[in-house]
Amino acid sequence: MKREVKFSLVFRDMWQSAGKYQPRVDQLVKIAPAIIKMGCFDRVETNGGGFEQVNLLYGENPNKSVREWTKPFHEAGIQTHMLDRALNGLRMSPCPKDLRKLFYKVKKAQGTDITRIFCGLNDTRNVIPSIQYAKEAGMIAQASLCITYSPIHTVEYYVNLAKTFIDAGADEICLKDMAGIGRPVSLGQIVEGIKAYKKDIVIQYHSHAGPGFCMASILEVAKAGCDYIDTAMSPLSWGTGHADIIAVQEMLKDAGFQVKEINMEAYMEARTMIQEMYDDFLGYYIPALNHINNSLLVKPGLPGGMMGSLMTDLEDNLKSLNKWKVKNNQPELTTDQLLVKLFDEVAYVWPKVGYPCLVTPFSQYVKNLALMNVIQMEKGKARWSMIADNIWDMILGKSGQLPGPVAPELVEMAKEQGREFETNDPQSYYPDKLDDFRKEMQENGWELGQDDEELFELAMHPEQYRAYKSGKAKADFEKDLADRKAKKNAPKGDLPKSIKVSVNGATYEVNIAYGGEAPAPAAPAAGAAPVAAGEGTDLLAPLEGKFYLVKDNSETPKKVGDSVKAGDVLGYIEAMKTFNAIRADKDGVITAILFNSGDSVEEDDPIMKIA
Repeated sequence: MKREVKFSLVFRDMWQSAGKYQPRVDQLVKIAPAIIKMGCFDRVETNGGGFEQVNLLYGENPNKSVREWTKPFHEAGIQTHMLDRALNGLRMSPCPKDLRKLFYKVKKAQGTDITRIFCGLNDTRNVIPSIQYAKEAGMIAQASLCITYSPIHTVEYYVNLAKTFIDAGADEICLKDMAGIGRPVSLGQIVEGIKAYKKDIVIQYHSHAGPGFCMASILEVAKAGCDYIDTAMSPLSWGTGHADIIAVQEMLKDAGFQVKEINMEAYMEARTMIQEMYDDFLGYYIPALNHINNSLLVKPGLPGGMMGSLMTDLEDNLKSLNKWKVKNNQPELTTDQLLVKLFDEVAYVWPKVGYPCLVTPFSQYVKNLALMNVIQMEKGKARWSMIADNIWDMILGKSGQLPGPVAPELVEMAKEQGREFETNDPQSYYPDKLDDFRKEMQENGWELGQDDEELFELAMHPEQYRAYKSGKAKADFEKDLADRKAKKNAPKGDLPKSIKVSVNGATYEVNIAYGGEAPAPAAPAAGAAPVAAGEGTDLLAPLEGKFYLVKDNSETPKKVGDSVKAGDVLGYIEAMKTFNAIRADKDGVITAILFNSGDSVEEDDPIMKIA
């Protein structure tokens, strides 16, 4: 009898690998019947990773979305699975233990069957507790091998890692080839080694199409005994996404495997709906380059899931850098020039920081570090002159053990700054916090939610959840979408300078700027304290992003009248999913704070005054 290979549709990752946002819940519920009717999928990836954070960013309740989205697949007998960042849960930064335990209880109650647990460092100390917590909650624990290509990441390395996870109770193993740079023959050998250790262990293969290896890799792992293959569908297949189900199904059928047939009428129905979602608003956040395969990605090894947001972020970084270049009489860079410089710098930086697998959050950390190096060097400054605290945490071992050694120049820099390398269990640095968030919800009169899901959401994504509850998230998203639509659709002379946005029954006028323009001064957000005025020297934003006075509720925000010393952290700019500390450049007193927490700032904007 032919050996069966089954398929999963990675619907969440299709969108994340293409651009910045996910469909709304009404769109998800509408397309589910067509996906089911296609008849070829035994699994669908419904949530996880950045999914719920993205819902919050445009003002939608992610808990409602997950419950309604998973329901039709359960009724059809199709398993749902999600992406899970182990120590980090669903976010970029590490989670306390009590939040990690609540995570699995909430997701199981909401209808998610399988959790795909991964750590970009492949540190078993981060993954094994999540295996245990998931199983205790009744979920299927799928432990991931984060695949990359380096002198350290050998076939033997991965087979031994899989053995450790199986011995720790993992129900399944995933080969998470998040950048698509795993070499086909080596991937087949990894699958063979795992099956030799435990013949009946379920193995699922996940790859991205960008570098060009994925079809050969899929064939090799299938021949070696892989049970499930992740696929996508048009118009979000290929490029920075994944291989299309049609091509994969035909290839494996020709190779002699038993595979389910595709209902092409349903495929085209689902494809049409995806295009409608694209045209509605999601396409405004999908750069054209993300539709194209690019073997330049073999060298930096950046993951497909990050490339979606990278190309959108890069537009803003390039605009900001070119403004500086024009101001300083230097020639501007093109997107391609900046991209090549970034890819080269990633390849330089990666070995220096110990070969972390380039997957969230470490792909963002390495990419951000490389991009900051490029930008600083373009301005005549030194490499390594801007390293965010969470990147330092990775370098120092607070996120887990790096696979390789850290470069001597970074070790010396850490020593000069009084930073210490850590060897303890990463969880020990992040104490329980759920009681603090319960208290916050009670003080605000917020419901904990069914199965404590609202408590979970606040604790997992504090800043985004607060912005969601206040209405600021929706207002910011609608402003940004209106800006993008106006720039794309309106004649140059007719671009609007402001729009009106309704949030929770209140109407706000939001000013819009284009290109290098400066927007008209905006009114403070609803409920925000008025901005203070004062005398003194301007403290300038070192980069573009969102300004925050604190990065979590363990910090006390600075206020007007506070005395500060040179080097003190005064706030943060969140850019490209990392918090970059803003430090005082002299001793003095804060006489003005010129932005509210959560406001967008541009590079060189005065954000505080110090006298």
